[in-house]
Amino acid sequence: MTGLGSSVREFLLAFADDEHLMGQQHTEWIGVAPFLEEDLAFSSIAQDELGHAAALYAIVAGDGDPVDNDLRIDELAFRPSPDDWRCAQLVEVASDDWAHALVRHWLYDSAEQLRWEQVAQSSLIPLAEAAARAEREERYHRRHADGLLDVLLPAADSAERLQAALADLLPLAIGIFDPVAGEAEVVATGVASAPFDTRLDEWKDRVRHRFDFDPDRIEPMAPTGRLVRHPDFGPLLVRMREVIDLDPAAVW
Repeated sequence: MTGLGSSVREFLLAFADDEHLMGQQHTEWIGVAPFLEEDLAFSSIAQDELGHAAALYAIVAGDGDPVDNDLRIDELAFRPSPDDWRCAQLVEVASDDWAHALVRHWLYDSAEQLRWEQVAQSSLIPLAEAAARAEREERYHRRHADGLLDVLLPAADSAERLQAALADLLPLAIGIFDPVAGEAEVVATGVASAPFDTRLDEWKDRVRHRFDFDPDRIEPMAPTGRLVRHPDFGPLLVRMREVIDLDPAAVW
């Protein structure tokens, strides 16, 4: 399959935007995490997520065939106007509390696994190859988040903070599964195996098992088609663009 239609581009850009902003959010904990090991862990995870984003942007920039052109990738990663981003609000919201950042890390990566699975056998071969590479890294992300939660959830004080973060983030996290326009065409052409929201119940079961909390107790946000930005998006975008605004010739 070569030549991307508008629906496939929209689908890939939504995925890439999520990966990009999640990576950017993780970088904001480097140097300020509770202990050195977490500085290093979040730095490594951030690099992986940004690499996944770059791989997806490269497929879009190459119209189905990945390109090694930093300038074209940077145009997709940093230059869109706010209205052109398709990220979920979960990756836009600021996490100033460690419990909040850790819960978001788990929620996102548990959904991300399902998302990569949806394109593991994609008719778009570079996307299937990207999925295989990403999953080799993602299993370590999940192991990291689970390892911390295994230690922290049994302790009353930390469990209370984690449960509060979960209740705060769940309405936004469910929005990861909001389809973008044209997803039916993406499935019909074999780019993805099924609509992503068909995995929502499976993800909720993972949340129940991990946190002993029923996500259906939380009122989800109304679906937005990924067209509505969180209030925290604007300041995040300013921080992301600091270098490229100072030096437009710089590349990612």
